[in-house]
Amino acid sequence: MRRIFSAASALAIALALPVTAASLSLPKLGFGKDAPAPAAAQLLKPGEWAQAHSDVAPDPSIRFGALPNGMRYAIRKQAIPPGQAAVRMRIGAGSLMETDAQQGLAHFLEHMAFNGSKAVPEGEMVKILERLGLAFGADTNASTNFNETIYKLDLPRTDDETVDTALMLMREAAGNLTLDQGAIDRERGVVLSEERARDTPPYRVYKDRLDFFLKGQRPPTRYPIGKVEVLQTAQAAEFTDFYNRYYRPEQTVVVVVGDFDVDAMEARIKAKFGDWTPSGPAGPPPSLGAVEPRKPEARLVVEPGAPLSMQLAWVRAPDLRPDTVAKRKQELIEQLGFSVLNRRMQRLARGAEPPFLGAGVFKTNEYDAAEAMLAVVNAEPGRWRQAIEAVEQEQRRAVQYGVRQDELDREITEYRASLKADAAGAATRTPARLAGEIVASLGEREVVTDPAQDLALFEETVKSLKPEQVSAALRTAFKGEGPLLFVASPKPIEGGEAALLSALEASRKVAVAEPSAAAEAVWPYTSFGGAGKVVETKDAPDLDTTFVRFDNGVRLTVKPTRFKDDEILVRVNVGDGRLDLSKTGLNVNWQSAAYVEGGLKQISAEDMERVLASRVYGAQFGIADDAFVLTGSTRPEDLDTQLQVLTAYVAEPGWRPEAFKRLQGARRTAHDQYEATDSGVLSRDLASLMHPGDQRWVFPSREQIAGARLEDFKTAIEPALSKGPIEVVIVGDTTVEKATDAVARTFGALPARAETDIPATQREVGFPAANATPLVLTHKGRADQSIGYIAWRTNDFFANPQRARDTAVMGEVLELRLIEELREGQGATYSPSVVYNHSLVWPGWGYVSASVEIPPAGLPAFFTDVKKIAADLRDREIGADELARAKKPRLEQIAKARETNGYWLGELSGAQSDPRRLDAVRALISGAERVTAQDVRRAAQAVLRDDNMWMLEIRPEAGK
Repeated sequence: MRRIFSAASALAIALALPVTAASLSLPKLGFGKDAPAPAAAQLLKPGEWAQAHSDVAPDPSIRFGALPNGMRYAIRKQAIPPGQAAVRMRIGAGSLMETDAQQGLAHFLEHMAFNGSKAVPEGEMVKILERLGLAFGADTNASTNFNETIYKLDLPRTDDETVDTALMLMREAAGNLTLDQGAIDRERGVVLSEERARDTPPYRVYKDRLDFFLKGQRPPTRYPIGKVEVLQTAQAAEFTDFYNRYYRPEQTVVVVVGDFDVDAMEARIKAKFGDWTPSGPAGPPPSLGAVEPRKPEARLVVEPGAPLSMQLAWVRAPDLRPDTVAKRKQELIEQLGFSVLNRRMQRLARGAEPPFLGAGVFKTNEYDAAEAMLAVVNAEPGRWRQAIEAVEQEQRRAVQYGVRQDELDREITEYRASLKADAAGAATRTPARLAGEIVASLGEREVVTDPAQDLALFEETVKSLKPEQVSAALRTAFKGEGPLLFVASPKPIEGGEAALLSALEASRKVAVAEPSAAAEAVWPYTSFGGAGKVVETKDAPDLDTTFVRFDNGVRLTVKPTRFKDDEILVRVNVGDGRLDLSKTGLNVNWQSAAYVEGGLKQISAEDMERVLASRVYGAQFGIADDAFVLTGSTRPEDLDTQLQVLTAYVAEPGWRPEAFKRLQGARRTAHDQYEATDSGVLSRDLASLMHPGDQRWVFPSREQIAGARLEDFKTAIEPALSKGPIEVVIVGDTTVEKATDAVARTFGALPARAETDIPATQREVGFPAANATPLVLTHKGRADQSIGYIAWRTNDFFANPQRARDTAVMGEVLELRLIEELREGQGATYSPSVVYNHSLVWPGWGYVSASVEIPPAGLPAFFTDVKKIAADLRDREIGADELARAKKPRLEQIAKARETNGYWLGELSGAQSDPRRLDAVRALISGAERVTAQDVRRAAQAVLRDDNMWMLEIRPEAGK
């Protein structure tokens, strides 16, 4: 079943401007999905699927089965893209099942699945997969949550060797791990590194929130990362105990989706897993505890580096009813009510004097321990009282007066458009997405349905739906223990929790009035003048791409594809982006989100969304190196609307000050959030350090953010947007004729645009000089958190395209070496990383970098180890196996990417003004294939020199 209205989508609607992703919802711990599945799979008998207890018909394209030992499997054929497959194995056990002495071992055990089994020696599993073309992390991954552990393999091919190897490795992880004490000891540093990296202000706020809402229950005592002391000392016997009790056939589901024969795949699964016999007795299901009776309470958590965020919750016992048609209808009606309330919250946030930056409501299952109805709000520091009052009163207004027919009609219209688009594109979902949908259904014990079924259920539910029914569902949703008010603030609040509770109680006594209906509005941008005339058309048959030029100078690039049914991606490049900006003025990139949110001259963003509710379109704005970029995603029947929206944003942006002020308010604590972690400092400062002396990459100071003006933002970008050249790129389920006609009536109808001449000085950018000792920056986080970073200068791509490809493969080899030495050999870190970039825009600019998260004491060794690896790559030719393990995953990733619309949207961008980009696309695979061991060594000799090395350390502040 498609969750039409999840917690994440609620916030996406309610919080139209980004604050920081982690501040808006439950933080992603790195062990699984944002909203983990409940831990009650034991309600199904071994081998039983949810449809055994439901009147919901399962997706007929999936073969559901079970082995005599209780292990379940789901198989689905998906021949698009051809020759690919996704394999998933879900173990229905996570941190909730751990004993006190095992806290963190469910996740640690996931690591050990890659560190030795009966058939695979320690350190060999990843190499086996690399030889088959799977990249560690991208194609080979795993995650652990409160109640599940999921192993993931995305296969680039479905030949016998690849499929058999994948199933063999899953079988080894399921029941044949050796769990050697030495291997465990070597992996401790890796897991502890992950614990350090995950311990951020948003994560700490999340833990405090869970502890408050689930008072006296089990989940707040069993976080997946566990306890440091357990991770440091746990012995093999504890791993084995957990493994034998919970890694069992009846707790396991294997999902395989891809381009293969279903009968043959089923036979393979039976042959591989049929002999799996559990060892010893099964572990008991965890006792989660009951929801305690609660009166209104408040909890204040002061967390420097976190934004001001609040959650108002009503908590009740979990809903463990089976998945049925009636239950789905009930949830849908409820979700429609949430959507109405979220629109109202959004309207408040977009006002002239908004009480908060963003707010949204949603219902969440808290790991089957409780069900919580949440109202989440983010506000500027110092405005907590106004935010609480506004959210509480708006929630109560909805409960008291219900929803109106016009509001309900709008949500039904928008949901219908989204569901229709999903149904139209269902046949071309990727294997990874399909496998993910099946796995996601398991924890909730839902029946897996396809988009056509979901659409049919939706239509059946809403055909005679009345506002009174939705209003009643909304009132019921907000019943429960509480309300409980949780506030996370970067600074203490005067009066503390008593003041918070007093403010909440005072607000609850304020009478609320019935909401007024919004004024009628129409979409005013259906015509931009006479349609433009095509003056030139060129084809690139080998790329299935057509290039069009209109008489007003607008360029159009069209690539029709069938990668995904009913999907069309549009990108509009205007002007020259960062090339147009001042090298000495304030960097305006951080203000980009205010552009689209500011709406259009003749209609606000709020009214535009309302009048176009039945259409599928998008509008995002950003500043790239060589263009100001507007993008959107649509379907064939709405291509005209999509182009009208993007054309209007170029021709008549609204420049509303409310949107700018809201973004400015959200950014007031940006520096505090960045400085709270080593990774935050790196993400804030690295771009400016890598382009020394150039303000176009410098994140503004607190004072500059506070003093920024909409007029300055407008002055910086409007000349290019109003007069600069326009390139439109359209990729997806359309034809050249339809795309050309649609652009002719929109961008092609605009006044003529001229090419611009970029001064050579604007293209000049610097690079940090090599240093003998690292530059040191500091952060305000944990004393054991630090990052080491090294960059070697290379060149731009076009200076020598093949050398750039050689260097890229050399970068892959460097990362293999770092992983083998620092992660696998020393167990020193979770995340050694190599990045390479050869610019297509900035002459002479490119780099290869290596970075690591490691305790401060380990930084000198990191730099020493990297220098040794670099010297070895310079001095000795790598072997054939290492070259293959570096090249094959890269080549397979490129091949997979080329089967997506998003890849071509990016690769074809700028190709008309710089045809060299097309040659680069054509030679991408062949150029990587021809890289030899000698080429890798030559690249290392040219780049990985000590006198070409710039080093950076990010350490905790003194005294931390």
